[in-house]
This record gives sequence, structure tokens and C-alpha cells, in this order.
Amino acid sequence: MPEEREVTGLLALMLLTDARRPTRVDADGLPISLEDQDRARWDMRLIGEGSQLLGQALDHDAGYYTIQAAIAALHVEAPTVEHTDWAQIVALYDLLLVRACSPVVAVARAVAVAMRDGPTIGLSLLEELAGDARLRHYHPLPAARAELLRRLSRHDEAIAAYRQALDLVGNEPERSYLARRLDDLTENVAK
Repeated sequence: MPEEREVTGLLALMLLTDARRPTRVDADGLPISLEDQDRARWDMRLIGEGSQLLGQALDHDAGYYTIQAAIAALHVEAPTVEHTDWAQIVALYDLLLVRACSPVVAVARAVAVAMRDGPTIGLSLLEELAGDARLRHYHPLPAARAELLRRLSRHDEAIAAYRQALDLVGNEPERSYLARRLDDLTENVAK
């Protein structure tokens, strides 16, 4: 389906995501945050192919997968998390929310806003989303809250948010990752 822009956008998204596969988990199979991934190990061939396909898929009426691919491309094109074009990522999440008014997308957007504008602003957006019943069992919401609270040195609240995320998480690698983050924070607070 080479003439279908959204299919091309989906393929671009898959390639750009797969390019980071070698760095997404550690030797124990635990997730590694984007911030901590070794960008030198990303597959540049897949990034190039995905970026080329993204260029073919983009138009004035980009679809859901194409927008996600554009977000992924901004992540893989940046040399560091700090050099990521967070303003553009937020703008793309805004567009994605128009395409699919999803609370999951809103959580991801709040994290991007936190990266662009600081953890306090991102946290306020996450607090607004906390009342959405559709997110009641979505562990990334309290996990994101925990990370932002940790960055703000609001350790007791961060610990509580990590525990809430642990109560909700459904798979073992993510559970182990969150438990490790909680343990690290608890140890640092105890010092």
C-alpha cells in the first residue's frame, strides 16, 4: 500500500521505534528510560529509513500513526534529551489530541510539557488528568507523577505515587523498573 500515507506513517513509526530497541531494556530485561538510553547504540540505518518514510507520509492532514512517527523522529534526531525539540513534540501531541481525544495521549503530552516548561507545569496537567475515570487503572499516570514529584524533591509524594503505580502495573519488567526507582528514591531520602 505504498500510496497510503498513513500506512507509510505506521511503517516509519515502527522503524523509528525499532531503531531504539537495543537500548530500551537492560541486561535483566528492565526498561531503560529514554533519558538514560545510549543513543550511540541506536540503529542509524533504521532511523534514516524511518525518517525518509516519514517525509513521504507527512502532509497537511497527517494521520494518527504519522504524527506518532513525527514525535518518534524528533526523539531519535536529538543528540540528548535536553536538545530534544520539546516545543515541537508538544505541538504534535496537540495535533494528536485533535485526531484522537485520548487520555493516554494527554498523559504523554503532559510529560512533554514538563520537559519543555518544567516539572511543576507538567505535574499540574497530570493532576487534572487524575480525575479521568478512564485512567483509573493506567499505571503510567502515577509513574509520571512520581518522576515529576521526584524532580521537584517532593519525595514523600513521589514515594506514594510510585507505590500507586506499582499497585496498578501489570507486567513484571515495568514492575521491577518502578520498584527500582522507588528503592533508589527511598535510599536517597534516608541518607
